[in-house]
Amino acid sequence: MEISKKANVPYSKIYDVLNSLKDKGWVNSVETRPSKYYPVSPLEALATAKIRLEDQYMGWERAIARELQPLYEKRELIERPDILILHGQQGIIAKLEETLKKASKEIMIAAPKFSKTVVTSATFFLETWQKTRINIKIMVAGKAEDWKNLKSLVNVGELRGRDQMFGGGIIVDRKEAILFLGEEKPSLVIWSNHVGLVQFAREYFQFLWDSSKKLD
Repeated sequence: MEISKKANVPYSKIYDVLNSLKDKGWVNSVETRPSKYYPVSPLEALATAKIRLEDQYMGWERAIARELQPLYEKRELIERPDILILHGQQGIIAKLEETLKKASKEIMIAAPKFSKTVVTSATFFLETWQKTRINIKIMVAGKAEDWKNLKSLVNVGELRGRDQMFGGGIIVDRKEAILFLGEEKPSLVIWSNHVGLVQFAREYFQFLWDSSKKLD
């Protein structure tokens, strides 16, 4: 009755609510008359919920691998993600600006020396996000003084550097990527929203990021 009043839950439903919370691991009870309920540590309850959701996800993954994937492969369905080869500096900058405008959570930039002109052209858009919640990581190749235009962006997110970078790119919200391929100059620039390709690019960026140095 006390919990019903304080939680503003009808007495006829309070046991259903409490037992549901108990099943989910957020409360425990003592078998008395009437039953007494007490909260579990929130962090402990959250850890239990996480394990339960992970188990549920693994079940979905096994079911999809067992039931759906064989059907997909049997029908020889062809995946058709969007992949564009970008030509010319203006075309690359236009696509870069279009992609950056969509950012709402995260921007990762890996800038080899040959991409300096393209990346620094995007500083206007990055500066407009200085007071937003977008997480911006910028990693450059070469000497810090070669990237003076990016110095003002250190407060946006972390700026790191490495001696060399073979290729680079810009990844937005784990959804789109513009990749620069080449060493001394870009041999190929592509844009893609292919889930696997974008995820691979992000993981490779993080690998390089972890071994790079923070620039003062």
